Amino acid sequence: MTVPSPSPSPSRASDPALRLAAPAKVNLFLHVVGRRPDGYHLLDSLVAFAGVFDTVLVAPPPEDEGSGEGEGEALSLTVEGPNAGALADLSGDDNLILRAARALAEAGGVAPRARVTLVKRLPVAGGIGGGSADAAAALRGLYRLWGLTLGDGPMLDLALSLGADVPVCLFGRAAHMTGIGEGLTPAPSLPAVPMVLINPGVPVSTPAVFRDRSGPFSHPAPLRDAPINAIALANELILRRNDLERPARGLADAVGDALALLTDQPGALLTRMSGSGATCFALFGTEAEAEQARAYLAALRPAWWVERTVLVSDARALDAQA
Repeated sequence: MTVPSPSPSPSRASDPALRLAAPAKVNLFLHVVGRRPDGYHLLDSLVAFAGVFDTVLVAPPPEDEGSGEGEGEALSLTVEGPNAGALADLSGDDNLILRAARALAEAGGVAPRARVTLVKRLPVAGGIGGGSADAAAALRGLYRLWGLTLGDGPMLDLALSLGADVPVCLFGRAAHMTGIGEGLTPAPSLPAVPMVLINPGVPVSTPAVFRDRSGPFSHPAPLRDAPINAIALANELILRRNDLERPARGLADAVGDALALLTDQPGALLTRMSGSGATCFALFGTEAEAEQARAYLAALRPAWWVERTVLVSDARALDAQA
């Protein structure tokens, strides 16, 4: 799992900071296939990305710029953007970006010196890996800033220690994810399908969703062949599901409301919840149908997060837009 380098944006060549996209992760299906003795659930999921993202900027601390001076730790994080207010504690040990930075510095044998800025656009705790994507983007930027040469194994272990979704976000490509998040196999090529994402703004606890899951475990169902278009992809996905959707709906009525609204939209080919919720998505055959749905839902639920975007197989290409 080679750590992908940030792609420079030609329009921002004078910007001293590395700019990285931290895109929304989308579980196109998610099967719970077992449980380890330690209580962790084993997953089988097709993970891709959406063309909406947070932006992570990574730069040397001010005293290092130009002078090369300064010793010891100088690690800072600033959060801005429309959803910055949802992140109350920026400096605590539980902040995932700071944890990622310190863990990477320790693994690489360097001082954790960097100025990190997060432009937060994605909803927090929404089942689309926002925090995991932010941490993964920070890892990519800091890896380059600090000139590290760690191997794939150590980077995968480090990412997994931060959370189950961090490895696939660091991988940055559509993947078949197994185990507790550590098993990553490149997925067949996926079409750039128009989609609408909605989040009703209701928090859903991931531990509670897993706790409330009941019934037999599902079987693995990896996608074998590359779908040629949106209809082919939807036909493959309809044979699969998200096993966490039912318990999430039991914990938050808004999840069911979001799914029902998406399903009612003209042209919706498939409607599903991502991850443990509460973000839901619908795939459409055309951009016009997706835009019509976005406009209708945004007007109907103005307090919800509603975005029209496209399914992305290679999230690394989004760095140029960050």
